[in-house]
Amino acid sequence: MTDKVFVRLDHRAVIEVGGEDRRTFLQGLVSNDMNKVAGDRAVYAALLTPQGKFLFDMFVVELGDLFLIETEAARAEDLRKKLSMYKLRAKVSVALAANTAVFALGGDGAAGTFDLGAEAGTATEFAGGTVFVDPRLAEAGLRALLPADGGPRVLEANGFAPAPFETWDEARIRLGLPDGSRDLELEKGILLENGFDELNGVDFNKGCYMGQELTARTKYRGLVRKRLMPVEINGPVPAPGADIRLGDAEAGEMRSACGSVGLALIRLEQFKASGGVGLTSGASSLAAAKPKWAVFPDGE
Repeated sequence: MTDKVFVRLDHRAVIEVGGEDRRTFLQGLVSNDMNKVAGDRAVYAALLTPQGKFLFDMFVVELGDLFLIETEAARAEDLRKKLSMYKLRAKVSVALAANTAVFALGGDGAAGTFDLGAEAGTATEFAGGTVFVDPRLAEAGLRALLPADGGPRVLEANGFAPAPFETWDEARIRLGLPDGSRDLELEKGILLENGFDELNGVDFNKGCYMGQELTARTKYRGLVRKRLMPVEINGPVPAPGADIRLGDAEAGEMRSACGSVGLALIRLEQFKASGGVGLTSGASSLAAAKPKWAVFPDGE
């Protein structure tokens, strides 16, 4: 994208976490270090099952005396209930932010509009909300959590034009970035198979959090056998979860797609053997590519 554009991400929503114990409360639950979160710093993180499998992805930033957690809209109430269940005696409040919308911003000069640098995760207050560089990868552009009724108007006043969802979705897929449960299988997905290490979504020095043991063991024992990666699709777009094969061998599963590109969880053994070509799913042929930011085993 060259012109400055914004896309309203209606499939994402915001939860507000307040109270004097909010930081220590989240610190014991999610995969990233909440001590990094501030008004000028956002992080990417996940909430896992006790067994270390994926439940929710999230972006966390501070606004005033609240943490704003951006997550999937269809599952935001589930996350609110899950967090509330763990409150116990902690001085914490958890509520859906009913009038806050999520926007993706991109284009030349987008970060400069808000005096943000190019570093992933930098954030600033703006128009009653917050804007931050995607903490996973600066090339992914910006995200904004703004009042739902005035957000589009203030973005247009600052030189951003509205763009369709597919503009953002295709760019995300080509970068190899997951989008919640569209790409990570609930209660089965493993963070390091989906790039959370390289995408700044895990802190291995923060101490214990829910699911930490499996995540650490996966890293230090080199147990990653699959990776999420972009695929070019020639033929009908396979449904999410569709099998991908290399000849007679199982090679992976399809995840989200937009147009002729998609994300797929590919077995590294088959990827190395094929160079990513010659993959099939049903009547379609697929070509997989390692994301530029990714580090595969053996330094590939």
